[in-house]
Amino acid sequence: MTRRVQKLMLTDHHCHILPGIDDGSDSVDTSLQMIKTMKEQGVERIVATSHFYAHREKSVSSFIEKRKNAYDKLVQADPANKDILLGAEVAVEHGISRLEGIENLRIADTKYILLEFQYTSFAPWMLEEVNDIAYEYGLTPILAHIHRYLEYYSRSEIEEVLRAEAVLQFNNEAFESFKEKRFVKSLIKEGYPYVFGSDSHNMRSRKPNWDVLQKKAKPDVIDGVADIFE
Repeated sequence: MTRRVQKLMLTDHHCHILPGIDDGSDSVDTSLQMIKTMKEQGVERIVATSHFYAHREKSVSSFIEKRKNAYDKLVQADPANKDILLGAEVAVEHGISRLEGIENLRIADTKYILLEFQYTSFAPWMLEEVNDIAYEYGLTPILAHIHRYLEYYSRSEIEEVLRAEAVLQFNNEAFESFKEKRFVKSLIKEGYPYVFGSDSHNMRSRKPNWDVLQKKAKPDVIDGVADIFE
């Protein structure tokens, strides 16, 4: 499993910063404002994780082409944006592990793929899909905003999810909720590998919030993220 090291590059592992591709940034201007804010908050590396819903997309390849077009617009607006890493927030659906090209939605050239469970009651098939992706393609799942499922899953179901060989991704805003913060801190204490993300979508209701994390979380918690780029 990925080891944790201190003083890593501050990285947003989960955000919807590419323009016009999902319910995130609606324009290049919005994307540039989000990037500027992130940099002011100390973020040095950004992973763009646009939503991927298999039932809405024609194919993985068509999604990748659409994602590239959005990325190219940002690079044209500011060449510095070429350093943005491309990934996807892949919704766990029936049969997702057998979807042609699913492995191409991993983050850049790493072995990690960001997966999002559905906001419904837990079902064993969800975890089976996650495990099949890991086994069939040699990928390590990153489970998006695991703390959000406290409202939907029982304690035993959460424990079942945590048995997956995965990295846990926490949203920065978890530290603004007493319940979610306590849950996240307990997972960190237990030694689960983890990363942080803003899950920012815009500059209004879901804007970059690294200031929140740096205010609410201790430095050793921020520095203790899993280095998925080593």
